[in-house]
Amino acid sequence: MHENKGPRPPAPNDIRLRKSLDDALTAPHWPEGFVMRSFEHRDAQALHALLQEVFDDGADGPFEDWWPRILGNTEFDTDLCFLVIDGKGLLAGAALCWSSGFVRDLAVHSDSRGHGIGEALMRHVFLTFRDRGAARVDLKTNTVKNAAAFRLYERLGMIPVAWEG
Repeated sequence: MHENKGPRPPAPNDIRLRKSLDDALTAPHWPEGFVMRSFEHRDAQALHALLQEVFDDGADGPFEDWWPRILGNTEFDTDLCFLVIDGKGLLAGAALCWSSGFVRDLAVHSDSRGHGIGEALMRHVFLTFRDRGAARVDLKTNTVKNAAAFRLYERLGMIPVAWEG
């Protein structure tokens, strides 16, 4: 999920998933030792580093190119970028969402996986968008490269939809 103007054309095994926000939603449970907080501009380099590490595909390019593209995107809203910080004050996970209700990136640092951070972030995303009046949240994932994430999204009630939305 790296395109700045919505999802890029699907690659093999890419799928668009949707969560209807009129379903019953469960509040997030933040694992012990982790806290969620809102994004601040000083977090930009740490967020970029996390995305580079987790996705390891180079699609975002260097920070000097990525950050101006993010800032210049009309769908970027700092209130829709959620960070999870571990007990050492390090970035453990993040959800970067577009104002259209699209989860651009969900990333959890390899050292912090298995604690439920991804699930808590997604539940927070769902509640945030519902509170903003959105009817749904969409994202793109790859069912092979991101099999664990795909299983998480299915468990959260996300269903496949057409690419056109």
